[in-house]
Amino acid sequence: MSDMAAVILAAGEGQRLRPLTSTVPKALCPVGNVPLLDRALARVDALGLPAAVNAAYLGEAVARHAEGRAHVSVEPDGPLGTGGGLARLRSWVDGRGVLLGNADAYLHDPDLDPGPDIAALIDGWDGASVRMLGRPAASGEGEFGGYDFAGFSLIPWRFVASLPDEKHEVVRSVWRPAEREGALTVVPYSGTYLDTGTPSLYLAANLHAAAGASLVAPDAVVTGRVERAVIGAGARIDGDVRDAVVWPGGRVHAGETLTAAIRVGDDLTVPAALPLA
Repeated sequence: MSDMAAVILAAGEGQRLRPLTSTVPKALCPVGNVPLLDRALARVDALGLPAAVNAAYLGEAVARHAEGRAHVSVEPDGPLGTGGGLARLRSWVDGRGVLLGNADAYLHDPDLDPGPDIAALIDGWDGASVRMLGRPAASGEGEFGGYDFAGFSLIPWRFVASLPDEKHEVVRSVWRPAEREGALTVVPYSGTYLDTGTPSLYLAANLHAAAGASLVAPDAVVTGRVERAVIGAGARIDGDVRDAVVWPGGRVHAGETLTAAIRVGDDLTVPAALPLA
């Protein structure tokens, strides 16, 4: 693994998640009471890879959170896109191949721990071709053959070295060019993948992490009823919570029912459609 490094993309504003991301960057939104960025860093750490994280929107919060665990690249003038963020890290990458992951990717394989669950992406890599983790497209016509991108890709140094130093996306500067030259391979992912980019997908990831039950932080105070929900640290539940998420420090009052929604603080409620059974 000495010729490989990981880059976790955590610079995005998370506009589709607003108002959840008004004061908390998307990468630090909790899923199953674990910040998304922590899930990504734990996954690459389990693979034995050194990691870098890029940060832009509410970047100081991301930088503080990752301090001591990853090299941090701050984009002070706003997000540079997936490609521009990686280009800015070129000197840190320094000739290595890159495992590039999205911080907002929720992945879970019931048979493999985080890290080993995406190891097939790395196994036997020749260092020259582009690889992408993919899930079979529901329609059969995915973004890449019959597959849709599932959060992680493997990018050779030859592509990193030539990335333009401007805002752009890797889909145009790496994936599509590699596809045209026959150098793109999709590695199927058999587990669950969700991008958590909308309130509904974010709720779906939390309920999946709870595995049909409830996840309640040890210091949460619950006097009401909790069913199929995720309750964060320091939360207080005096009402009923069902198929919902309460963030750390959140409150559900007596006589109140929170369903198919995310609660932040005392009264911010973000509705979210329940995932299909």
